[in-house]
Order: sequence, then C-alpha cells, then structure tokens
Amino acid sequence: MSDHKAFSATGNQMIAEAIRQIDPDVMAAYPITPQTTIVENYAKYVANGKVHTEFVTVESEHSALSACIGASAAGARVATATASQGLALMWEELHIAAGMRTPIVMANANRALSAPISIHGDHSDVMGARDTGWIILFAETAQEAYDNTVISFRIAEDKRVLLPVMTTLDGFITSHAMERCEMEEDQTVKDFVGEYTPLYPLLDTDNPVGHGMFANGTSYMKYRSVLRKVNHGALPIIEEYGKAWAEITGRPYELIDAWGVEDADYVVVVLGSAAGNVRHVARQMREEGVKIGVVRPRVYRPFPAEQLVNACKNAKAIAVMDRSDTVGGQYGPLAVDTMAALYEAGLSIPVKNYVFGLGGADVTNELILEVFSNFEKLEKGELDRDLAFLGV
Repeated sequence: MSDHKAFSATGNQMIAEAIRQIDPDVMAAYPITPQTTIVENYAKYVANGKVHTEFVTVESEHSALSACIGASAAGARVATATASQGLALMWEELHIAAGMRTPIVMANANRALSAPISIHGDHSDVMGARDTGWIILFAETAQEAYDNTVISFRIAEDKRVLLPVMTTLDGFITSHAMERCEMEEDQTVKDFVGEYTPLYPLLDTDNPVGHGMFANGTSYMKYRSVLRKVNHGALPIIEEYGKAWAEITGRPYELIDAWGVEDADYVVVVLGSAAGNVRHVARQMREEGVKIGVVRPRVYRPFPAEQLVNACKNAKAIAVMDRSDTVGGQYGPLAVDTMAALYEAGLSIPVKNYVFGLGGADVTNELILEVFSNFEKLEKGELDRDLAFLGV
C-alpha cells in the first residue's frame, strides 16, 4: 500500500489533481458549469509550470474534442473535461473518437440539458452519450472521481481496449461539495499509469497509416461489430486495473457496489451520488425489520450485466432509480439495461422504474421512503409497472 495524504477537496479538484499527476501531453478544453474548475485548476498548473501539458484554448466544446482527437491520433496522451450542453455540442465528435479508437480521457460533470435551462446535476447529458462507444464510469464521491480518473488512463490506453473513457461525477453534488479525500504520491500515480506508447500514431512517418477512413456498408458493419466486441470485452480489463489500484491504495474497487444484498428482500439500483442517500434510508428501514439492499454500478458502459444480476438475483422486487428520462421510451436508461440483464438471466423479478432528481431536484429521504413503501405492493403484483416521476 502506498503513502497518501488526506485533505478536504471537491470532486473537480480531485480530478484536476489526478490529471496533474499523470501530466498528459495535450489538454484541449472549454469551460462550462459545473465542470469549469477542473480545466481552470489545470490551466493554473500549466501556467505555474507544474505540468508539461500543451493546453489548447478553443472556442467551443466541439473544437475541444476535435483537437483532442487530432492530438490522440498523432500519438499524444490526451485529456479533457466538459458537461451538459458542452457534451451535447461534442456529439458528432464522440462517435468519431470511439470509431477512430482514440484513447482520450474526458471528465464529465453530469448536468441537466436545456430546455428549460438548468445548471444543476442530473444524468441527461451522459446518457445521451451512452451508445457512442465510450467507456463510461460513474463516481459516487470525490474520492471515487479521483480513483476513476487515474484508472481511466490505464483502461483507455491498454492495447486490448484503445477506446476513449468518460470519468463522470454528479454536477455540484460531487463536483463542488467538499469531502475528505486521499491522494496518492505523484510518483505512485506516474508509476501506475506508466508511459504511453501509441500503437499507430500519425506522426510515425516511417510507418504511415490512415485514420478516419471511408467505409462502404460491409466494411462499416465489420468495423462496428469490432467496436462493440472491444467495448464489451473491456469489462475484465477495467476490473483488472481497478483491483491493481485497490492493492496500491487500500480502497476497494468493484464493477458493482452492492450493499446489503446478501439477505435483502428488496433491492434499489441507482447510479452516482444518490446511492449514499438511498443507503442511509435503507439502514433506517433495516432497523425496522425491512431488508433493503442497494446496488450501484460503478461502470455503466460496458454494462456489467452479469455482476448486476448476481447482486439482484435473490430479491423479491427491484426499484430502479434513473436520474434521466428517455422521452418517448417506456423506461429510463438504467431500468432498460437492468430489465434486459434480468431477462437474459431468466429472472422474472418485478421491477418498478422511478425518474428522480432532474435538474438538480432534491433527493429527499421522503422520496426514497416513497420508493421503499411500494416494494410490498410491487412484490404482490398490486403496483402498476409504469414509469413514475418522483416528487411530481
């Protein structure tokens, strides 16, 4: 286990520190709330000579990711950060980054999308990127935001993966709230991440290659099938690096954080910062004799279906809490993935989907108790299965 120092910090500070310790070759970024302090802090590190990164100031998020793709294709280690409308403005480039297999690491401070305008946290932005081919990690705490960011570079740059990774944290809730955190020594992080050796860099003129080529239907189909295979196959590699980092830090790493599921009658599946609220109320319910477990995927893409099923398989009923909506769809994105995993495993556990916390709406204990109070009806088949908006 390595030496580390403990201090109070926000999630954004911890991500900026993680990137500083790694010192990528290039960062191209544009400030947007609530991500701004990540790139703001990093720009100070560059200005003060604490890193050797080429910091590229651009006129938009579309340009930011375009510059990152070019730098990564050239052979550089690359990082960036964004949020909300900024991520939406990158939409074209998100697909290109994954399709060209550029191992960029991007932090996203999860935030609502307009309209109406909201600067507060939910998962609408990142869920719009879930099918682009990026690996997506969710942090519950500032500490996890740090750990996930360090691990992301190893995952992205592994020759078995070579995909961009999005390391996300909930806007304001995790990005700006102060928490007790631990940071490893700079050399420990550098040794863990190692030197980056690009596989097919454009600037290796002795070995010319093409990037972003045109493909007809059959070739395109083959390539997209490879992209799916590589993304799905990254799960054990993510776990491998998570376990290796856990050995260094003493902080456990699992693809699925499963609390109280061993004897739980009912299980809640939820992403990100709200998991702490749900566990708090679940502890209170256990004191009253109601056994509730909480399952929090730390990795969302590729989706850890087998691990989620193993955590939920003994439940009598399941509630899935989505911090985003699929307008026009039957259920929220996390619910659809959860239901598909259960179906594939041959399990017919009743599931109720709740949308909550959009635009930063408070996740109160009363709302969580509302979810819990429906479990018995859900188990008995007395509750409708329609998607429900909590607090509306």
